[in-house]
Amino acid sequence: MDEYEADSPTGHIEGMTVRTYDSKSHQWSIYWANQKNGVLSLPAMVGNFKGNRGELFDQEDFNGRMVFVRYIWTVTSADITRWEQAFSADGGTTWETNWIMNATRDKTREEK
Repeated sequence: MDEYEADSPTGHIEGMTVRTYDSKSHQWSIYWANQKNGVLSLPAMVGNFKGNRGELFDQEDFNGRMVFVRYIWTVTSADITRWEQAFSADGGTTWETNWIMNATRDKTREEK
């Protein structure tokens, strides 16, 4: 679980994600909730990791049009990850990356 808060070109965002892992299918599910709607998103983003790269997908309404959504997680080290979100309006043939976050573990906040 993580919490997210940021200012974006479209306004202030506060939200959280919940991640679950299915050991039988070896798939991750990511659920998102924000202050705007206050509920966990359904369906979840679903996918898996191969090596240091994870890809998760779902389909969502974006401004009245259904698009495929893809998250790519790249684990660079135990302390560094990169997350990208992309949309596809053509069934996954082409993707437009619209959000990238780079994360570094804050070791000063870890519990001892």
